[in-house]
This record gives sequence, C-alpha cells and structure tokens, in this order.
Amino acid sequence: MKFVSWNVNGFRAVLQKGFADFFDAVVADVFSIQETKMQPGQAQFEREGYRVYYSSAEKKGYSGTAVFTRREPQAVFYGIDGKYSDEGRLITLDFGDLYLVNSYTPNVQRELTRLDYRMVFEDDLRAYLSALDREKPVVLCGDLNVAHEEIDIKNARANIGNAGFTYEERGKMTDLLAAGFTDSFRYCYPDRADAYTWWSYMFKAREHNTGWRIDYFLVSDRLRGSIAEARIYPEVMGSDHCPVGLTLAE
Repeated sequence: MKFVSWNVNGFRAVLQKGFADFFDAVVADVFSIQETKMQPGQAQFEREGYRVYYSSAEKKGYSGTAVFTRREPQAVFYGIDGKYSDEGRLITLDFGDLYLVNSYTPNVQRELTRLDYRMVFEDDLRAYLSALDREKPVVLCGDLNVAHEEIDIKNARANIGNAGFTYEERGKMTDLLAAGFTDSFRYCYPDRADAYTWWSYMFKAREHNTGWRIDYFLVSDRLRGSIAEARIYPEVMGSDHCPVGLTLAE
C-alpha cells in the first residue's frame, strides 16, 4: 500500500504549480495533504477512482487537511474527541486492517506563543494514537512541525530553542516514539544526513539545502517489518515543503 503526504502551503495555489502532475505520476493509494488554507468548495480537484475527505479550519485561509484515497475507508473521523476540528488539524481513516491519521500539528510560532497549546495537542495526539493502536496498527503522516534530532536540521546549534526545535517539542516526539511508534524514514536510513522536507523561502535555503525534516510517516512498531520504502521527494516543487512517502508491503 503506497502512501504520500505533502504540506502544500495552500491547495488552491499548489494546483497552479504542478500538483496534478505529481499526483498522477506518484499513483498513491492514499495521498494526504496539510495546510490546505481553504474552505469547502474553494478548490476543485478530482481524480477517477479517488474519494476525498476535507477538514477545513473555521478561520479562512488557515490550516486544514485533506485525504485522497483509492481504498474506501470503513469510517472517517475528524479531530480528536471533538477537539481541533475548528482548525482542521486531523483526519482519521479506518481501513479495517489499519488506521491512517493525517495530522497538521500546530506551529508554536516565532515567539513560542502557542507552545502550551502545542504541548496539550501532543499529549492528546499520543493518547489518541495509542488508543487506536490497541485496536489495529496505525500510520500517522503529516507536517508534525518538529525536527526531532540534530541530524534532522541543517544548523542544529543555531536553532536550539527556536520554533520547531525546542526541547519541549523534540521531547514530545521522543515520547510518541516511545509509546510504540517508528519513524519510518529514520528506520530505513538511520544515518542519512541532509535529508530535509522544509526550507525557508529566505536566503535561497532550498537552493543550498539548508532545511529541516519536519514531515513524517510514523507507523506502529509492529508494522516495521512491512516497510518496503520510505522516501522524500525533494525535487518536487510548488510549496516550501516537499512530499514524503511510505510503501507498506501487502
């Protein structure tokens, strides 16, 4: 089963920047996107054989997630126990043999003004995923807005304490992995450096590959043996993030 995830930084915008070409070329069974920045009906993208599920933020032009799937889910859930749907943060698809959870984790902002909110979100997400995992395996994808280890960021020392690389955020990722989940890319490539998924628009960061790895596929530990491929698509343009992918053996 092939999964792709991409923070598109505005779905309406990326539709004008080659999104359809990549979508058609990659032929994913499940294609998740984050930061759609749209309300229902503001963007139209359909492909034969795919169902689509959107979760939009109440605030216009902000946040939002969506999932395109060729496999019909048994059920679809939004948010976590009634929380976070106001920002369109989370969509869960129950495929019978596994759960797919698409998350756009809140950014703590430059002055860390949403750090407390983020910490609560992280605890809620970990508890939610653990509960799902007790029923069946889980695949979590999305922009998790944290570079976990120093290998996941170009200039680690200079960024310690900055949004996306605080000890608090990194610690929550450590806690999530310890709760029974595996970072699929790092599992496949434990020592691969300079592998990033986000670059600032400033200072020609992408041209110089001065980036951060903040987009992930995490899987339940018992799915480790099914990981056939975990990859990053740095050549795909159209957003300040690039897509990431996961293939699980049938």
